[in-house]
Amino acid sequence: MRKEPLTRREMLRRFGASAAAGLAAGIPALGQTASPAAAPQSAGSQRTATPSEEKTPKPEAEVAKKYQHTPGHFVNRPMTQITRATEMLLDDVEARGVSYFYDQAHPTTGLVRDHAPAIGISQSRVASIAATGFGLSALCIAADRHYMPPVVCEQRVETTLAFLLEQCPHVHGFLYHFLDIESGERLFNSELSSIDTSLLLCGILLCRQYFRGNLRIQALATTLYERIDWQWMLNGSDTLSMGWMPESGFIKYRWDVYAEMLTMLLMAIGAPRNAIPASCWNAVHRPIIEFGGIEYISGIAPIFIHQYAHAWCDFRDVRDAHANYFVNSIAATRAHQLFCLTLGRQFPWMDQNLWGITASESPTGYRVWGGPPEFGNVDGTIVPCATGGSLVFLPAECAHVLLSIREKYGEKAWTRYGFVDAFQPQANWYAEDQLGIDLGITVLMAENVRTGFVWNYFMRNPEITQAMQAVGFRPDLDPNYAF
Repeated sequence: MRKEPLTRREMLRRFGASAAAGLAAGIPALGQTASPAAAPQSAGSQRTATPSEEKTPKPEAEVAKKYQHTPGHFVNRPMTQITRATEMLLDDVEARGVSYFYDQAHPTTGLVRDHAPAIGISQSRVASIAATGFGLSALCIAADRHYMPPVVCEQRVETTLAFLLEQCPHVHGFLYHFLDIESGERLFNSELSSIDTSLLLCGILLCRQYFRGNLRIQALATTLYERIDWQWMLNGSDTLSMGWMPESGFIKYRWDVYAEMLTMLLMAIGAPRNAIPASCWNAVHRPIIEFGGIEYISGIAPIFIHQYAHAWCDFRDVRDAHANYFVNSIAATRAHQLFCLTLGRQFPWMDQNLWGITASESPTGYRVWGGPPEFGNVDGTIVPCATGGSLVFLPAECAHVLLSIREKYGEKAWTRYGFVDAFQPQANWYAEDQLGIDLGITVLMAENVRTGFVWNYFMRNPEITQAMQAVGFRPDLDPNYAF
């Protein structure tokens, strides 16, 4: 067992965005002790000393007293039409991306590699359950668009679900974050992950609906969902734990601050067995970020927290007591774009043609970075999945960036599996490895902006729609926000 403190990469991959963002804000990694000067007020406060006070997220209730509108209200309606050039690009993005999820999955287990080189053959045995969830979803897209023979995709899905149910180790239905791609055994003493199990489950439930005529896929998917003990993962609280380890028990961090967990909560609340109470939905703290005159619900975390919840679950034209979350993610994406443009003073290549930062590879290793406010020592690295994963929120602007990257940087940034994970133009550095989750969010959002395919099939799961009703979602058909 490794004794050294966790790196940022390990923190993000083991414990999710909220813990990683806390680390960026000064919360110590496991095994480290915070100095009195660096100690935060609490794990979720992320407060800093004046003059950075304005960077601190404000409580939702405080903002509501000041304004009569909900977060994101003053966000202009996005341009949703995409050009023929964009359509052709996104078709190529998807075709190349789904190839990763077939090539980099083990043929007898279906588990997908966490990462693989853009050039050459991977020798890595490290699979991740999150990448596998994106991979299952990509197989549905591949079958529907005939990027691969539908029967081949269906057979791979059935193989994967059977292995997950019958041979992959689990505890209370939750799976370990990293697995050996051939045996399914736990790697790196990784945690039993609530969010990564949920990302896997999203792919499983999408397959259940798309391959509905395959009774074995239906049965396997339903059984995998039913065996998850969501109540156990609450561990006596009203928010889900980020995970559990056999050596030490439940992780101390919880999904108690707004992040990428919305769909996870809905699956837990609507679960056919061991469901959690609907009241858990409102137990999550929803702080407000303000940047450039835009206010939106968010923690201080990478932009992907505003993407993952929307990859499968369709939050368009609905709202709960707190917000229209689709509009909220539009606001977060616009604020991120403005933030990147302000960085152009320091990194001249960052402009309306080239922007987007989220957790990614970097010239110095895996980094958790982004903004606003800026965190993680941003160095001008561009991360294509920041815009690729936000295509549904700002279709014209995000597609323009992707077109610009391919046109300007060519084969250096455009590989057999699509865009590289990240690149730093000034340093002439381009990531060698592709990350499954970064490719996955781009593939799913590209298809959603084109047809809504993933949303349409995932929302046929009755557990999701019932959970949304239980937590108070209602129509929000203001034409200013229609997508």
